[in-house]
Amino acid sequence: MPQDQQHRQKPVSPGAVQLNHTAVHATDRHLSAEFIAAVLGLEVGAPFGPFLPVDLANGVTLDYYEKRDEPIQSQHYAFLVPDDRFDTMIARLEAVGVTYHADPGHTEPGRINRLFGGRGAYFDDPDGHNMEIMTRPYVRP
Repeated sequence: MPQDQQHRQKPVSPGAVQLNHTAVHATDRHLSAEFIAAVLGLEVGAPFGPFLPVDLANGVTLDYYEKRDEPIQSQHYAFLVPDDRFDTMIARLEAVGVTYHADPGHTEPGRINRLFGGRGAYFDDPDGHNMEIMTRPYVRP
């Protein structure tokens, strides 16, 4: 089934609101989509109009959109990842020479955090988006 039809055919219960997709601005959509897909162990989908999608396990799609006429404004994207895949993701970052940090301000290079009993790290994608991988969701009061 084509990707665009998959998302349209999923029924949503009355009153439920879900994030379906978000556009991620990039100077090179192929480079940025391939980067995050490689780090997370995912695949880049077929182009959909001007977008290059990376599907996440919870039905949300990152739609990479090339924007070359103005600077890319950095955004933050956080990914909840399986604990048994975290070390592999860190190793992928190290293999391509990308520094990860324990904190969102990038002041603790080469370190991870252990928030809420899990593990997490922050790193920049090719356009400076502040990406985060974490094995436990944040506990909210």
